[in-house]
Amino acid sequence: MPQPDPPTPAPAGTREMDQVSRAPTRPSSHPAARPGAQLDVDRLFAAGPAASADAGSGAGPALDEKLRQAYFWMVNHAIISPHYDVEFSDPSVARTAYRLGDTRAVVELPTDQSYSSFVLLPLLTFAVRGRCLLVGGPGRGKTASAVLMGVLAGYPVRDVRRAMQHGHPQLTVSDLFGTPLPRDLVAAERLSDIDVAWRTWLGMRVKIVDEYNRIPTKTQSALLTVLADGYVEVFDQIYETGASAWYLTANDDAGGGTFQVVDALRDRIDVVVKALAFNSRFLGDLVTRAERGLRPEENVPPEIVFSAEEHDRVHAEVLAVALPAPVRRRLEYFSSQLEVLERAAWQLEYRTKDTARLAGVDPHLLTAADTGKDRLADVGAQTLNGLSVRALQSLILYAKAMAYFRGNAEVTLEDLRAVLPFVLHDKLQPDLQAPSFEQADREALRSDRVSWIRDLFDTTCRQYDAEGLDSQDPVGEILAELDRGTHGLTEQEVLRRTARIEELLALWQDAIKLYGSVYDDALALKYAHQRYSSYLAWLRWSGG
Repeated sequence: MPQPDPPTPAPAGTREMDQVSRAPTRPSSHPAARPGAQLDVDRLFAAGPAASADAGSGAGPALDEKLRQAYFWMVNHAIISPHYDVEFSDPSVARTAYRLGDTRAVVELPTDQSYSSFVLLPLLTFAVRGRCLLVGGPGRGKTASAVLMGVLAGYPVRDVRRAMQHGHPQLTVSDLFGTPLPRDLVAAERLSDIDVAWRTWLGMRVKIVDEYNRIPTKTQSALLTVLADGYVEVFDQIYETGASAWYLTANDDAGGGTFQVVDALRDRIDVVVKALAFNSRFLGDLVTRAERGLRPEENVPPEIVFSAEEHDRVHAEVLAVALPAPVRRRLEYFSSQLEVLERAAWQLEYRTKDTARLAGVDPHLLTAADTGKDRLADVGAQTLNGLSVRALQSLILYAKAMAYFRGNAEVTLEDLRAVLPFVLHDKLQPDLQAPSFEQADREALRSDRVSWIRDLFDTTCRQYDAEGLDSQDPVGEILAELDRGTHGLTEQEVLRRTARIEELLALWQDAIKLYGSVYDDALALKYAHQRYSSYLAWLRWSGG
């Protein structure tokens, strides 16, 4: 596939920082989604795209193309990251792979346009106005990458640097958000009479918090409010911060630092990206920059800067990208495998890992009594928790953004697979005592969280195919019938449907183990049965 700029850095001294791709960066891409979409359930799961208002208008490239131009400028001229770890391949072209070293490390050559996660994921965060955590050792480019995002939003470099919040052990809530005016503190009779001098960074569309794990716990709690809910409260004064993209940095990915990061704050982070080690073959770029005094953030071409209106439109267009049912079903199947813990409770609804966690019970004591399941085949046995609604929403949003960036009219399985490890990086906790990690060829997955999560997803996709769920899904058919509503159903039809639910549960009773997908399906059937039972009671009462 032709590309206007090489996707890996060229030799030092051969590139100009103001060079922006003029030819299409991805000629095969589909028209982008129509702007104006709203974030609701229908849009998240089904709303289909239409042509971009910009496409062919002569007012510049479509916004998905502009986003790709920004990516290639960053990866070719700004961020030295030749690590193409987000791989895609054309199924019609055979992939070539080589194995190196004693561990037979795979060097696989992608056959479709692939990307560096350290550049791509922050850019997708910019598009969806999400919350990105950049982790890695000092001097790896985390802060520089975040600053570039601020410049892409149209802010002068000076303002971006001044607005950046630096974590330190003495950082107070007033330092972070603003202080009440002294004269009001003296003269005010009520809290509502006190004016607050708000910090200007709160109103910016890109917000950066450097070394967030050095912020005291009390200040972290205040930061959580603005990051999660978009407002600040000081002395009964409210400041609405508006939608924005957040970039936080830390020198490790375990949440440590001067202060332990509170769980609620970590949970609000949508995606975690690692700054990988510098490749010494590109030292020449550093020499050139030092000799010429070049700083990428001071040389961002105006063609790839997004106005506030364009930023809003990109976000709306991402939301309008469709998530087709076959891809959604695989995500449902994957997430269903992770939560169930059969011996955590008596009642079906409480047989989850969360029940054990809330009770302070070691889940290993419960799984030890589980003698019937194949713990090597059960991907849920590898995790200590399941997925929250927030994690699934973030995953849907970033999968849409990945599809939009690649120019796809709807989310593909490859789009979902590409972003899934980065969104779930801090959301899924591995059970390192699981038998799966004891296998010699899987030892590295103890520390390689990205590959581990991707392997979990790949395994569930193979299981999904083996069960033939694309062509045979009786629970899905039952739920689809219910989704069409109960209005007008006769008593005979309702009894037929409840009998079908009961027959399916009876069939499972002695034939299968309670794996995660079966657990979720059983709960869904119970829900459907209750809906029909309630309707039947009303129907008989009303004499219908």
